[in-house]
Amino acid sequence: MIALTSSLLAQGDGGEAAAVAAAGIFGLLFFLFYMALIVLLVAGMWKMYSKAGQPGWASIIPIYNLIVLMEIAGKPIWWFLLFMIPFVNIVIAIMVYIEIAARFGKGGGFAVGLILLPFVFFPMLGFGSATYQGAGAPAAAA
Repeated sequence: MIALTSSLLAQGDGGEAAAVAAAGIFGLLFFLFYMALIVLLVAGMWKMYSKAGQPGWASIIPIYNLIVLMEIAGKPIWWFLLFMIPFVNIVIAIMVYIEIAARFGKGGGFAVGLILLPFVFFPMLGFGSATYQGAGAPAAAA
């Protein structure tokens, strides 16, 4: 059976090689697009952390970035533990993103953007005109 399969594959017309090449090119393009999104997200978060008076490099350190994010959002630091609990982390992330938007003077619509399209809205927050207003920041009209 193995010899038959090998001989059938060896008699191919070259279409398999073209398919493999096309798949490889598609995979490479997808990887480059994905990496560009990640770089954009990291740059936006780095700048947002800097605007909030925190070190930008804190945005790329696992666990520590959550602790600093809790400080920016004005939430208790122990909330980072809630990010380790499945399904609870989704609710906590939504609550934190809503508060992040409010701390930068943005409304609920912007918070929805942070939740659904973070690779777009974090760079808007970081590189845009929004300023960190700290505790009790009035949210802009949505």
